Amino acid sequence: MMAPARLWLRARFDEIRLAMMLLTRLPVGRIERRTELADAVWAYPLAGALVGGLAGAVFALASHAGLRALPASLLTLAAAALLTGAMHEDGLADIADGFGGGATPARKLEIMRDSRIGSYGVVALILVLGLRASFIAGLPATGAPAALAGVGAMSRAMLPVLMLALPPARTDGLGQSARHRMSRTRVLAGLGLAALIGGATLPAFVPVLLGMAAAAAAMGWLAQRQIGGFTGDVLGAAQIIAETTALGLLSSWF
Repeated sequence: MMAPARLWLRARFDEIRLAMMLLTRLPVGRIERRTELADAVWAYPLAGALVGGLAGAVFALASHAGLRALPASLLTLAAAALLTGAMHEDGLADIADGFGGGATPARKLEIMRDSRIGSYGVVALILVLGLRASFIAGLPATGAPAALAGVGAMSRAMLPVLMLALPPARTDGLGQSARHRMSRTRVLAGLGLAALIGGATLPAFVPVLLGMAAAAAAMGWLAQRQIGGFTGDVLGAAQIIAETTALGLLSSWF
């Protein structure tokens, strides 16, 4: 019979694997036990830190190889998109199309489910990607992996907070079941973990934290007004907006 401590560790590792499966395209092996989506929310910062750290390493390597800052930052964004499957960017584009093109909450949700991208989504992606690239270009190459790891961790930790704060906008999505089973203790554990990572990696931790929290809260407020709650697209857009805010603050700091 397996010792309780070993069972506990195996459960936590399965939750980390599930968080990686949800938020990245990285191969993490099989989950050995039944794990609920809500169980893994505490590990979201670990997935974000890994994505940010790897993307930041691309920036550092490209910069040390002699590439100029802007092309290096574009490669960084490409690496991040490959690591996540561009899921957050897809959410931003869907939100822009739905909120911009729908007259009613039902119509907005219908547009957001359409796999095609419209003019609002294209413009939103161009603007946000341009801002992120220019902000990353302003970071020092040696500090980029740590800074992007901290930003990645903190931006993902805010997603379960929005899930607790807002009702699901749809009755048939994964968000409804995940929110129903979500433990506040696990959400707080994720926030604490993100704070530890951010505090260890970011030179302007408090201003960045406040800016990201304000950006995520603004996205949640807008979603509540537009569609009455959150969807996966809302969470993806909130992550991108919070991350862009943090990068802007960091580029001003350095």
